[in-house]
Amino acid sequence: MKAAMWLPLFDELADPALLARLAARAEEAGWNGFFVWDHLRWRAPVRQVADPWITLTAMATATERLRLGPMVTPLARRRPAKLARETATLDRLSGGRLVLGAGLGSDRFGAELSATGEEVDDRRRARMLDEALGILTAAWSGEPVHHHGDHYTVDGVRFLPRPAQEPGVPVWVAGFPGNPRPIRRAVRYDGFFPVNLGSPGRVAEIAATVAGLRGGDTRPFDLVVAIAPGTDPAPYAEAGATWWLTDVDPAELTLDRVVGVLEDGPAR
Repeated sequence: MKAAMWLPLFDELADPALLARLAARAEEAGWNGFFVWDHLRWRAPVRQVADPWITLTAMATATERLRLGPMVTPLARRRPAKLARETATLDRLSGGRLVLGAGLGSDRFGAELSATGEEVDDRRRARMLDEALGILTAAWSGEPVHHHGDHYTVDGVRFLPRPAQEPGVPVWVAGFPGNPRPIRRAVRYDGFFPVNLGSPGRVAEIAATVAGLRGGDTRPFDLVVAIAPGTDPAPYAEAGATWWLTDVDPAELTLDRVVGVLEDGPAR
């Protein structure tokens, strides 16, 4: 089971240079990954928010081994053609270490969708998510993309250079575990990140569902859990999780706390 720092880029952490230094320290401390939230705003008292892609770029140049990525990006808020360029470029810059966390996003915590004129209907964003993932997968192949959908058009564009990873950037799909649609979406890609997961027993149930949906598919697949620092990850690993991420409440987020968790290193 691998371990990763997972942090919101809020207030004290809304500084890409600082995050680059933290990522380098995390690599030295034995962490396997470092993932960041993707938000435009958050509810009070949060005031400052950094851009995840600029921050990840800084982190990529400061590290050599860590897996990096946004966890998670609400794809309906991004143009998939532009994101295809960004992900391929960042994957090449990092030497093939990018993971794309993808999900619906939510308007609940900061009204960031409604306040910026984005789509707030969950079902519509789900359709946009599926369409965008299809475009990204096609773009990463390096072949011309011909897509004429309900939400996006890409007319014969070839996205070169390709990502460093084959066949493309791994995608971890996020979703609430009680909803079957995100799991069905996730098994078409490389991993599932259930939000507000709960007990290791719930992990075992999800792992069994994933195995059933994937049938005889032998390609690697990650089951990712977010647990509070100090929690024993072993029961989650035994239940089928392959990664655990540090679940830090933004209300309790301070640089000192983050450094403490980072320096403690991942549980073995």
